[in-house]
Amino acid sequence: MPVPWFLLSLALGPSPMVFSLERIVGPQNAARCSPGLSCHLREGDMLCMPGSIVSALEPVLVPTRLQTELVLRCHQETDCDLCVSVAVHLAVHGHWEEPGDKEQFGRATDPELEERKNASLQAHVVLSFQAYPTSRCVLLEVQVLAALLQPGQPVGSVVFDCFEAALGAEVRIWSYTQPRYQKELNFTQQLPDCSGLEVRDSIQSCSERRERKRETGGETGNINSHMCFDQASPGFRTSNLSIPGRRFIHCAITALPWLNVSTDGEDVHLLLDVSEEQHFGISLYWNQTQGSKTHRWHRNLTGPQTITLNHTDLVPCLCIQVWPLEPDSVRTSICPFKSDHRARRNLWRAAQLQLLPPRGWRLNAPCSLPAEATLCWQAPSGGPCQPLVPPLYRENVTVNKDLEFPLLKGHPNLCVQVSSWEKLELQECLWSDFLGPLKDDILLVETRGPQDNSSLCALEPSGCTPLLSRASTRAARLGKQLLQDLKSGQCMKLWDDDLGALWACPMDKYIHQRWALVWLACLLLVAVLFLLLLLLKKDHVKGWLRLLKEDVRSGAALRARAALLLYSADDAGFERLVGALASALCQLPLRVVVDLWSRREVSAQGPLAWFHAQRLQTLQEGGMVVLLFSPGAVALCREWLQDGAPPPGEHSPHDAFAASLSCVLPDFLQGRALGRYVGAYFDSLLCPDAVPALFRAGPVLALPSQLPDFLRALQGPDAPGPWRLADMAEQVSQALQPALDSCLRPPGTEETGLEMGPELENRT
Repeated sequence: MPVPWFLLSLALGPSPMVFSLERIVGPQNAARCSPGLSCHLREGDMLCMPGSIVSALEPVLVPTRLQTELVLRCHQETDCDLCVSVAVHLAVHGHWEEPGDKEQFGRATDPELEERKNASLQAHVVLSFQAYPTSRCVLLEVQVLAALLQPGQPVGSVVFDCFEAALGAEVRIWSYTQPRYQKELNFTQQLPDCSGLEVRDSIQSCSERRERKRETGGETGNINSHMCFDQASPGFRTSNLSIPGRRFIHCAITALPWLNVSTDGEDVHLLLDVSEEQHFGISLYWNQTQGSKTHRWHRNLTGPQTITLNHTDLVPCLCIQVWPLEPDSVRTSICPFKSDHRARRNLWRAAQLQLLPPRGWRLNAPCSLPAEATLCWQAPSGGPCQPLVPPLYRENVTVNKDLEFPLLKGHPNLCVQVSSWEKLELQECLWSDFLGPLKDDILLVETRGPQDNSSLCALEPSGCTPLLSRASTRAARLGKQLLQDLKSGQCMKLWDDDLGALWACPMDKYIHQRWALVWLACLLLVAVLFLLLLLLKKDHVKGWLRLLKEDVRSGAALRARAALLLYSADDAGFERLVGALASALCQLPLRVVVDLWSRREVSAQGPLAWFHAQRLQTLQEGGMVVLLFSPGAVALCREWLQDGAPPPGEHSPHDAFAASLSCVLPDFLQGRALGRYVGAYFDSLLCPDAVPALFRAGPVLALPSQLPDFLRALQGPDAPGPWRLADMAEQVSQALQPALDSCLRPPGTEETGLEMGPELENRT
């Protein structure tokens, strides 16, 4: 008799026993079926193409259970291969329509119906078999008389002899019909190896390798020798990870290397203890649902190796596969992190909820995991998300599979909760990414009972409050208005079936009405108080208004516009002139930023990073970037326009002007400079034609002759009138004159020291 796999797996546990297997002679495949059925094996293999599930309009035969047995397919007495015989049990799915009123009143029955019942029901059953590195699909044609069928009852089984498989291989078997009327059946099992079988002498590969072992005279032998050997000690040793010890009998051409898994703090080490000459492959993969694998890492290595994994890479389905780089070598796989708490924690961190518009969703995760999902309603005021029993009962979730919400419409406040073993692991308000932030809507729950009885309540943190009740909640106070909104169609229906419905009603208008009354009361109170103060203490009121005016002016000073000065440090005299200009502008008032006063920040950040930060802040505040042109600045600009960026190291590490050209020039080239930049030059140091034409597209003003226009450009829309601007220009001109005269002196007669601004004394 053939040996069922579950008995064989019990026998090949800690204490292996010996079993004999049934023999099949000849290479031909065959199909046989139980009484009442007729079956035929379609000749030749076929492609495995299950297709999508279709609905059955009439009764069909579908597979309900798979049963497997091990047999030997023998060509000679001592030349046999291990083979898997598969039995598929069938049942009837669906039923014919019952006869109508014609048959009840004794009229003639439909001849077409009688002919259909006397016909045979046929099914095409597909068996798919996968065992590395081969896969096969066969087609079985099965027929049964329709008169013998009872809906939902088994009709018998069909047996296929047989699928050949390698010793020690992992096999996966699927069964489905063509066309496919329901999900396919699947079965996965690890086949035994050379030990534990009484007929192992009949399997030529086992007998040949055992003979090689006798010739070498060693129990384990050299790692590179061709033999079959017994590793009686635990197959994979671990130091800090618990992996049950198993007995492994390797009958491969080359013995497999030892693999040890150990932990060192936050890291995990894979130690491969093999000889120096051993060539082997190692692969890390995710063993995912339905037997699929996602390879993460693969290497071909030689000799002893230590591979380090970060603890964040561990997930329960992370498996390790090792094999010698020899023909017909056996691949050995282990998944040592199934019970590791860090791996389970990493799995939930990697899991993500994804919305598939309009009604689909998906739980993405590297591994399969026990999870249940339900919908909940999240109020914008915070608090826990309140579960909704309808429309999505707590149900098991299959990862990496498209699912569907039984909803009519989505809402930002609808969230998905995923739990495992009664512990909340994930919560995402998926619709908020598409429909905007959470809304201040209230959820109405309609529950329908027998005889068209229904009740309506509002979901609140305290529970579901019945409308028109005397409770002191918002929904109870606005019960009548909410009912009117529901009847007038202002509420959005989210879900509806025989059990009830869900409605989302907006509350914005009620909030606006309430705040409008509050603001009106506050304004009236302020007006009354102001009149009382005006009548009782006129002098005090005048003094208070004067102080208020001064506070407004001081606040305006604090909100002064920013001006970022960029210049080329030609010499000490020009730097003194720039310092004088910056100090004079600070008195207008303007908030002036110049690298001369920020040498410490420029040295710490670098001139380019410092310029980026200051430019971004200045433009965000509505300020201006000032380009001060000098002979050195003009030469730098022409060098950039002709040859690109100058070589590094030619300028001072504090020179922000040279570093800024990589950002300033694109703004002028692309027409983004207007309203952001203003150019200036000292007319006694540079002629106007020297400024490159690219920068003359915007305002380029001479100093001090065009100081009023320059100050008006810096202060923008808040600039004072012409008289006030003239006074400011005169003040700045007087402050610039000594430094300008110093620049015009012959070399060797200039004074020492730079003009310090209000911040330089603290930063140098």
